[in-house]
Amino acid sequence: MKANRSDRPVIRPLPVMDRARQVTDALADYVEEARLQAGDRLPAERELMAALAVGRSTIREAIRHFQALGVIETRKGSGTYLLKPVSRATIHMPLSFDAVHLRDALLQTLEVRRGIECEAGMVAARRRTARDLVVIEEKLDEMERVHLEKGTSGPEDLAFHLAVYDATHNPLFRQLLEQMRETFERFWEHPFDRQDFARRSFPFHRTLFNAIAAGDPEAARLETLKILDIVEEDIKEMSK
Repeated sequence: MKANRSDRPVIRPLPVMDRARQVTDALADYVEEARLQAGDRLPAERELMAALAVGRSTIREAIRHFQALGVIETRKGSGTYLLKPVSRATIHMPLSFDAVHLRDALLQTLEVRRGIECEAGMVAARRRTARDLVVIEEKLDEMERVHLEKGTSGPEDLAFHLAVYDATHNPLFRQLLEQMRETFERFWEHPFDRQDFARRSFPFHRTLFNAIAAGDPEAARLETLKILDIVEEDIKEMSK
């Protein structure tokens, strides 16, 4: 049986106030009510203009606001897509850095990552479930396969670490660290144009998994430090 069209979430017209702010609130409400998930497409610009009774510039200002927060992305010729769930109650903590000075930006980010990632590894070692371990090892196996085949495994490396963050069962670990890592990878697939960047850290991903599987927080912290120490060494060496 087809769903009644009247049951679908609607985007309601706005009273005259701060139009851009109201559009962002209306979009956040729509995403929540429609239960959109990451990867889902938002209504077209023309549809939003008609539904909200605002001009194109107001819609685009609201879109730029969400893009700056890393919540949505616009794909040329395809539309605007949700990158992560959002509601009016969502608190956003956008990050900014000087993209011109890659070395300094990477080192500054690494200082923050070192504290958060070490804690994430320790928490994952304490809280991981049997299912978490299956997922982490699946990501690790794929990372190792691609690394041995190609000599580099950026996306697979990220997937492994995201699985570790998920094993903490604290969504803030993933949100903060994913935002920092993905921001850089959006601009530099291989920092300093070196495909061997941080390649020496490869074996320590398996030992990090072993520490988490053993439920050993201190060992997980130490293995995480080994990975990040190599990242720091390569940033300094390759930026000379």
